[in-house]
Amino acid sequence: MTKRVLVPIDGSRQSTKALEHALTEFEDAEIEVLNVIDPIDVGYSSTVGMPGYSEEWYEESKENAERLFEEAQELADEHGVTLSTATELGRPSQVIVEFADENDLDQIVMGSHGRSGVSRILLGSVAETVVRRSPVPVTVVR
Repeated sequence: MTKRVLVPIDGSRQSTKALEHALTEFEDAEIEVLNVIDPIDVGYSSTVGMPGYSEEWYEESKENAERLFEEAQELADEHGVTLSTATELGRPSQVIVEFADENDLDQIVMGSHGRSGVSRILLGSVAETVVRRSPVPVTVVR
């Protein structure tokens, strides 16, 4: 049976390293790449304003996810792998754990951190929460 691996991506260097690790270590696996749109984070990163005041933030975030998927697929092409992709809305740690459980995934490979500076301190560590709550093994890549 083919192993199914989830790799959450957010555009950070660590998430790219996690994808590289998954492509190298799980050569025969089906790899699902997940981008989580976090409404809380959008207020910090959006150029169009706060989520409560505009729907444009969601469209901007979906377009960003598509760019991330294209970049991820370019990396996967070097390994001869076609990625499956998904975009979800919610708190990243919660969505990652639920997505792994609901989609019968066997492993999560993720970066040690994606945020930097104040937002990382305020919002906590996604990787730590996923490790504590995941129903499947988690590999954290630094």
